[in-house]
Amino acid sequence: MVLMFPETLPIGGVEIRPATVLAPMAGVTDTVFRRLIRAQGACGLLMTEFTSSHGVVASARASKPTRSFRYLYFEPDEHPISAQLFGADPAVMADAARYCQDLGFDIVDINFGCPVKKVVSCNGGSGLLRDLPLVERILRSVRAAITIPLTMKFRAGWNDRELVAVKMGKLAEDCGLQAVALHPRTREQGYSGNADWTRIAEVKAAVKIPVIGNGDVTRPEDAVRMIQETRSDAVMIGRAASSNPWIFRQISEHLRTGRYETPPEHARYELMRRYYGMLQEHGAADATGKMKQFATYFTHGVRNGSRLRSEIYHAREPGEILDRVDQFFERELAVNA
Repeated sequence: MVLMFPETLPIGGVEIRPATVLAPMAGVTDTVFRRLIRAQGACGLLMTEFTSSHGVVASARASKPTRSFRYLYFEPDEHPISAQLFGADPAVMADAARYCQDLGFDIVDINFGCPVKKVVSCNGGSGLLRDLPLVERILRSVRAAITIPLTMKFRAGWNDRELVAVKMGKLAEDCGLQAVALHPRTREQGYSGNADWTRIAEVKAAVKIPVIGNGDVTRPEDAVRMIQETRSDAVMIGRAASSNPWIFRQISEHLRTGRYETPPEHARYELMRRYYGMLQEHGAADATGKMKQFATYFTHGVRNGSRLRSEIYHAREPGEILDRVDQFFERELAVNA
């Protein structure tokens, strides 16, 4: 069964293969999670957590690593990888982008989509959708500061009465960006309601640069349907990848065969063990906290998963968490054998 889906996504001189992207997610897409996703196979482009441009500039000048430096840390096997920045000062954004280029990132991406109040109140993220002249100054300043590809991720507008998706797409193209990614909800929507894919199609029809679609892709079938309905050049997946890190591989299987495997419970056990082990190997500052956070994602659909989450939440050390995970799955897998 052959389904229409782009084989590659060209972003400037960087070829993304396959045409799938892990969305930047605050508190989620750190180096450990990105490498876990890449290890499952078939994810074309990884992106960092969105990072403050002011924090990046401060990190570049600091005598010891800062939080922003940790956000931008990546391993060689993560290429191709994009650094995502947010901020509202064109000069600072340019300096931060230059620093990311010096660190070895393949692409720099600018965030015009984050709906979180503390970011928007500083005129960052989707707050900038109300000030397109400032958006243009930022884009031109950053474009002039780096030689690697520049992209941006944005929302459709502040609300349904102030839609700017097509204007943003054309502005990006005029300013020399090599691709854009649209999450077609508005800032006012947050993550509620449905993502209106017709807005992605409108941007795709309005520009010649690649358009990446994002929003409400939870299954491989959704990824194919997004491409068919919007004619977008790639699919970006965020929240669904947290609970189903296999989704990129499943998309590839679906495109090849028309079907895909749903991993059994022992696969989730192996995934949790691998991720928790990677956290410890990496020396994550808050390995225990990360283990508890990802227990919610990784136990999605697991029989009696709420019991395991409760046990993990009450644990105090990484080793104790690993013991509880082992004991839980040994019981559950034995019962279901």
